[in-house]
Amino acid sequence: MQFPESWLREFCNPSLTTQQLADTLTMAGLEVEELEPVAPPFTKIVVGEIMEAVQHPNADRLRVCQVDVGQGALLNIVCGAPNARVGIRVPCAVVGAELPPGDDGKPFVIKVGKLRGVESQGMLCSAKELQIADDHGGLLELPADAPLGQNIRQYLNLDDTLMTLKLTPNLAHCLSVYGIAREVSALTGAPLKAPTFPAVATQISDKLAVNVQAPDLCGRFSGRVVKGVNTKAQTPQWMVDRLARCGQRSVSPLVDISNYVMFEFGRPSHIFDLDKIHGGLQVRWGQPGESLKLLNGNTVTVDDKVGVIADDSQVESLAGIMGGDATAVSDDTQNIYIEAAFWWPTSIAGRSRRFNFSTDAGHRFERGVDPQLTVEHIERITQLVLDICGTPETQVGPIDDQILNIPAITPVTLRVARAVKVIGMPLTQQQCADALRGLGLQVAEGEGTVTVTPPSFRFDLQIEEDLIEEVARMVGYNNLPTTPPLAPITAKVRPETERSPSTVRRAIAALGYQETINYSFVEESWEKDLAGNASPIRLLNPIASQMSVMRSSLIGSLLQVVKFNADRKADRVRVFELGRVFLRNAAVQNSDTTVEGFDQPMRVAGMAWGPVEPLGWQGKARNVDFYDVKADVEKLLAPSKVTFVAAEHPALHPGRSAQVQMAGVVIGHVGELHPRWRQAWELTSAPVVFELSLDAVTVRNVPVAQAVAKHQSVERDIAVIVNEHVTHGQLMAAIHAAPTQGLLRDAVLFDIYRPKAESTGGLAMGEKSLAVRLSLHSDEATLTDAQIEAVMTAVVQQLGTELGARLRG
Repeated sequence: MQFPESWLREFCNPSLTTQQLADTLTMAGLEVEELEPVAPPFTKIVVGEIMEAVQHPNADRLRVCQVDVGQGALLNIVCGAPNARVGIRVPCAVVGAELPPGDDGKPFVIKVGKLRGVESQGMLCSAKELQIADDHGGLLELPADAPLGQNIRQYLNLDDTLMTLKLTPNLAHCLSVYGIAREVSALTGAPLKAPTFPAVATQISDKLAVNVQAPDLCGRFSGRVVKGVNTKAQTPQWMVDRLARCGQRSVSPLVDISNYVMFEFGRPSHIFDLDKIHGGLQVRWGQPGESLKLLNGNTVTVDDKVGVIADDSQVESLAGIMGGDATAVSDDTQNIYIEAAFWWPTSIAGRSRRFNFSTDAGHRFERGVDPQLTVEHIERITQLVLDICGTPETQVGPIDDQILNIPAITPVTLRVARAVKVIGMPLTQQQCADALRGLGLQVAEGEGTVTVTPPSFRFDLQIEEDLIEEVARMVGYNNLPTTPPLAPITAKVRPETERSPSTVRRAIAALGYQETINYSFVEESWEKDLAGNASPIRLLNPIASQMSVMRSSLIGSLLQVVKFNADRKADRVRVFELGRVFLRNAAVQNSDTTVEGFDQPMRVAGMAWGPVEPLGWQGKARNVDFYDVKADVEKLLAPSKVTFVAAEHPALHPGRSAQVQMAGVVIGHVGELHPRWRQAWELTSAPVVFELSLDAVTVRNVPVAQAVAKHQSVERDIAVIVNEHVTHGQLMAAIHAAPTQGLLRDAVLFDIYRPKAESTGGLAMGEKSLAVRLSLHSDEATLTDAQIEAVMTAVVQQLGTELGARLRG
């Protein structure tokens, strides 16, 4: 909510500086996010009138102007603006004036100078040169009654301040300048200038037939016919300026009046071109297939969940959100229908986001607008229409007010003792009652209780806690005492067998990966393609169409990060994420940390793309492959032993992916991205990815001390011939399964040989030779030749039995 401070002070003007006023609002829960001057500093710029403008003798695009600034003698000023002409009043910077700083940060000082041989005694200014608007098409033309010689800052009220408030959804009553003034009055005790809404005299009895068919959509509908208006009139400059300082550009007089009252009193309204309405109006829910061209040019299709205002032939507007183009006012409009209604917040909430836009009206109605002042606000709008667009032929009809279904007012009781306990400071019943009365609430006191009957503009006051919050706001959050906790704080000691998520992050970062944080909302196609999830968990109200489901895998999020970097010419990317995924699981029950029917485990995933090492002098770079990332996974899980079993995954290459198993349990996958997805994402090479259960990664074995070996170990090498399909894991499993009486301590594969031709080196095609170094050791004595030979024989026999291996000659 943005507004000028001067407008606020017209309703309530406490004896506080701008900063003190901002601090007071912030400490009352109305956070002032920004204070910005309307115009930057400048001096000696006054209102001047061009009395004469002749062509410059030496320049086609310059004029020599005689300017009256109210000092008697005329100033000779050379000007190149296209709209410099006799009779207009404009800002004039006299000699010695300082204009706002330019790009160099230094103010521009006006001096007497010559332009193409003609002396210039000042400068005529545009709005852009004063930095109060972006318009640089010519001089800033002022009204003809602007006082000559008056300081332009004073005349245009440029010493004002723009205040931007960051309001929480429960503060809908503060979405207007008057609503904020009401709060300021309660906080400071300064008098509030209550508005009056005198009834406008009516000359005709014309009414527009309105049939409200959906009381659950519209609880109150008020309207009035006004005939013979002049829509070609010009919006007053004071209204244009105030709208601009609220962040709203001027459109046309009638639209500006509607917007002005919305910012003034928080009441969105709509003005129809009466002659474009066919028959009467129906206020109802939409019907499937109906479409509407909106004022913003978009054409939308509605259904039975969207409220509309329709005439006898078509839909004319989205209820409480935006009007339609068909009945919009224009320069040719002569007769209008002014509408102000109460729309139930639940019937407006979320509808704008369905159509990918938002409006000031929808923002207010979905939070709640006072249903009691529709008639008064129509009177205010009507008076402004008469003042700005009225003609001798203008005729005003009576207000047609239909009250169908407005919120019931339910009293709320505050227990003083409860308020003291929650707020944490001593308060008397009188203090609580005075704080609530200051807000304009109707208060009744009992024994230890204060009962409030909420006014119609306070939708948020429903339970006792709401009243406690109001008391705390009025007391001022800065006045709440600082009380140390009474309960002892004991740090939770993490078990020695468990790593923290922070430790896991540091471990992955040490491997060269950078952490990313991504949304849990993802595109539905990611779930289908990368996770094989045909039925993802859908969001009821997604914040964007491409974020409509909850992720069941982290792979899509990381792939998006890699793609983002690759598109920006990054040649090497290593990223990871610790995040939650969302799975359907009927076994999960409701608890403090779980939701029935849904499992939300934490996972850790990483993705590597591009060269293994940055470009260097070592030679041609090699792209990362499956084994590089497999090694990273082993380092991350060390000292726990894991096995990798070939398996397929929807996101991974069918021949270059594997399950990661720990103690026989699958804890994740590792592999190269499937060629189909690499091509779809337009990556020059395939990224390699891993995704693991965080619970498995945080488990760690406690180191156990081992005595230093007293006897020397023995190493023996063997080379066995096996079938090509035998894997390293199968080989190691067979070796360690041999009956070695605990003498075999380690086995390492150090060589692989495959024949290049038939029967080379005793190997047939389809066979390979695996060379393994065995480490033997005994804690009791030095190994004898017989013991060593027995171990070697047992290993060879085990390999022969399990893998069909034979010793290579």
